[in-house]
Amino acid sequence: MTMEVQHISQTVQGNSVLHDISLQFEDGRFYGIIGPNGVGKSTLLHILAGTDAPSKGTILLDGKGLNDIPRKSLARRMAVLQQGGLPPVGFSVREVVGMGRYPYQNWLGGEDADVETIIDEALAVMGLNELQHRKLHQLSGGERQRVALAKLMVQKPDILLLDEPTTYLDIGFQIGLLDTVRKWQREQGLLVIAVLHDLNLAALYCDEIIAMHRGKVAATGTPDNVLIPNIIDDIYSTKTIAIKHPITGVPQLILQPEI
Repeated sequence: MTMEVQHISQTVQGNSVLHDISLQFEDGRFYGIIGPNGVGKSTLLHILAGTDAPSKGTILLDGKGLNDIPRKSLARRMAVLQQGGLPPVGFSVREVVGMGRYPYQNWLGGEDADVETIIDEALAVMGLNELQHRKLHQLSGGERQRVALAKLMVQKPDILLLDEPTTYLDIGFQIGLLDTVRKWQREQGLLVIAVLHDLNLAALYCDEIIAMHRGKVAATGTPDNVLIPNIIDDIYSTKTIAIKHPITGVPQLILQPEI
C-alpha cells in the first residue's frame, strides 16, 4: 500500500498554510512529521485523513483519489488519533473501544465478526482489562489515550495517523504508547504517520522524518539525515548539539542555551 501526496497546497482563512507539498508513504514504515508550531503539520495530517480538502493537489491511496473512496470503506483502511485524544464522555471504556467497529457494521448495527473477542484483544494489549467498565470521565488523560488507541486497534486499519499522540502525557506514558504503536506497526505491517513535537522521540521510533518549515518540506530522510544541527537550528531558530543514543545509535538532540 502506498499513499502519495501530489502538489498539495492549502489556504485557511485567506492565509497560505501549505505550499506545493509532494510526498510518498510506503506501508510497513513509521513516518514522523516535525516542525515548529504553525507550520502546517496538523493541517497536512487532516488532509491525509480526508477530513479536510486541499485547496490544490491530490492525495492518492494505491493510485486512487482519496475523495473517490467512500468514507466507510476508507475507515476500514485508515484510523486517526486526533490531537487531545478522546473527550471525557459518559460511556464505558469497553463501549468506546467497541465504537471502533463502526466501519464494519451493517445498517442494523451488527456484523459477522466475533466483535467481543476483537475488543477483548485490544483491551488486553493496552492494559485496560481492569478499567473496561469505568466511564471515560473517571480516567486520567493517559488512560483515555490508551482507550483511544484500543479503539483504533479494533478498527483493524492498514494506515494509522497520529496527531501529537504524546501531548500531555508523562514520559512513562509517552514511551509506553509509542512502544505499543511500533510493535503493532511491525507485527501488522502498518503505515504509520505521526505528528510529533519531541524530536528525540521521533528519532527513537520513526523510520523516516519529514521536517516542515513555513508550510513547506524542509528535509526528509532517516533520523540520521534530518536530525542534524544545521537543519534543526535553522527550522527552530535555536542551537542544538547532536549525540548518538548509547543503545540504539540514533541521534539525540541537546539544546544549547545562549548563556
